[in-house]
Amino acid sequence: MAKTFTIDGKTIPFETGQTIIEAATAAGVYIPHLCHHPDYTPHGSCKLCSVKVNGRVCSACTFPAGEGQEVINNSKDLNDDRQKITQMLFVEGNHLCPGCEKSGNCQLQAVAYHLNMLDNHYQHFYPKRALDASHPDVLIDHNRCIFCTLCVRASQQQDGKDVFAISGRGINKRLIANAQSGLLKDTDLEATDAAAHICPTGAILIKRTGYQIPIGERIYDHKDIDQVSLAASGLIPITTLAPSLAVGTEQTQDGE
Repeated sequence: MAKTFTIDGKTIPFETGQTIIEAATAAGVYIPHLCHHPDYTPHGSCKLCSVKVNGRVCSACTFPAGEGQEVINNSKDLNDDRQKITQMLFVEGNHLCPGCEKSGNCQLQAVAYHLNMLDNHYQHFYPKRALDASHPDVLIDHNRCIFCTLCVRASQQQDGKDVFAISGRGINKRLIANAQSGLLKDTDLEATDAAAHICPTGAILIKRTGYQIPIGERIYDHKDIDQVSLAASGLIPITTLAPSLAVGTEQTQDGE
């Protein structure tokens, strides 16, 4: 007999070793997230996937599923907290969606829409962080990095390299290129690497590809991120989404 727990009253089967978010996704239940990827070691940094497990707040991407757990995912207090986290991510960087090439393909933007975020609420930091355009094919806009570490994990766990790392803490935290010069051009990053495509925002971009997919025809221009996430997991037909996702031109953090 399959082991089960519940999410918002829905019975969710799970296998030993699965996390709550893995079991939920397999059962067609979306839990908001930004730093999670099914192919990489869980990191638990964004906290958007926080759920209540028997009344205790836990990160769904790191907390193991257990028999008989009662999990709350879709509640006003949790979604209010998720919206506040998203608002803080927006004001800590320079996420100016109308002028960003990633608009419509940006998972941070899509999560904000999903959570009905209508404004940034908090005062903007407007940081001035350097842009590294030294690499012939890839650039880093540090103003848009949310420190999800997806590029770090993709480089190490999928590409077999060690191109990126996170340095510093708090307001001094930054994404760095693992080269003596600190410049991306002096790493072994290639434009075909997973690490060059996994960024959920516009922090890492491939050069000479801007606006090849027009605004209005991008992944999240057509569907909510919950539908895109489930499509990437094979739970709804991928052809029901935007053309850019259907032809596989954009990788999401859910593995598509």
